Amino acid sequence: MAGALALGGTALATTSASASSPTAPRSAPRPGTAAEALRELAAGNLRWRTYRERHPDETPAVRQSLTTAQHPFAVVLGCIDSRVPPELVFDQGLGDLMTVRTAGEVLDEAVLGSIAYGVLELGIPLVMVLGHQSCGAVKAAVQADLTGEELPAHIQYLADRISPNIDRTKVGDARVDSTIDANIRAVRARLAAEPDLAAKIAAGELAVVGARYELTTQRVHRIA
Repeated sequence: MAGALALGGTALATTSASASSPTAPRSAPRPGTAAEALRELAAGNLRWRTYRERHPDETPAVRQSLTTAQHPFAVVLGCIDSRVPPELVFDQGLGDLMTVRTAGEVLDEAVLGSIAYGVLELGIPLVMVLGHQSCGAVKAAVQADLTGEELPAHIQYLADRISPNIDRTKVGDARVDSTIDANIRAVRARLAAEPDLAAKIAAGELAVVGARYELTTQRVHRIA
């Protein structure tokens, strides 16, 4: 399973990026396993970063079919950053992804409940924690940690949850960058430890993975 779940490297290198017309239908059956879902996300990200998007699942027929049911194949917990919309960076359409977005991928009960709904009620086989380069929420948490300054309003709540993941072995921009990865790992680990999700993982019905989007290259890659 580990090889099949690699988003990036070989998985991306072997994915075709042939151009297609806008709103092209999905060319393969909807992913039903975590490995299939990761391959689909990798293929979509390759289309995105090579400017060959298909914009799938936007046709009138698809829109009509979604009035009665939905069958998304992945939950993506991402940041609110306007530069990292999951449906775009993975070139997916209506009904394909269930997205939950909070600054710095911070978890709370509403987020946990939303992810659990996707997994337990809709049978989604993949949860991805998607962080990104130059995350403002992480940068704010690191800066507040350095200065001791209280952040305004509810922003301090976010910083308090990111703070335990700060990599204090590094300085400057390197500290922010390393903390982005550490935060992804911590959020992924907490999700994987949730009893209901852990049971699905143990049964081979779910994978919870961490990944990161690079603004400079538009590439998504796994964070181990």
